[in-house]
Amino acid sequence: MGGGYGQQQPLYPEPSPPSLADAVRAFTTGQTSAEDFQQVFATSKVYCPRGDNPGFLALHNTQQPVIPMFTSLKELRRYAGKESKYFVITGAEVIDLLPTGYGFVLDMEGEHRMVFDAKAVEQMVDFAMRRMYG
Repeated sequence: MGGGYGQQQPLYPEPSPPSLADAVRAFTTGQTSAEDFQQVFATSKVYCPRGDNPGFLALHNTQQPVIPMFTSLKELRRYAGKESKYFVITGAEVIDLLPTGYGFVLDMEGEHRMVFDAKAVEQMVDFAMRRMYG
């Protein structure tokens, strides 16, 4: 018999939280609420392309400026190329740092592209504030 205690798998493993890509898919197909989506978004990693200067890269060839963001490095690479520079932040940090008047697009080249205009971002900020401060 081997000595020591082996690592035993729990009989009922903790369910893993949905990925941001799963949450995007569920939200765009009406299978989850805005509040549930925002809770997943807040704690998820978001991949953002970056230029030579610090900060978000914005697209200004839209009705209002938007910032491309991605649910995975794979989605970012599909949009910006294999050698592109990027940084990673949480969804909560996105909501905190996004300039006023800007929206963002999740997975621009993806199957379930999501656009959040500046008004939607304001609503996400309000939701985050209510969650934090009641």
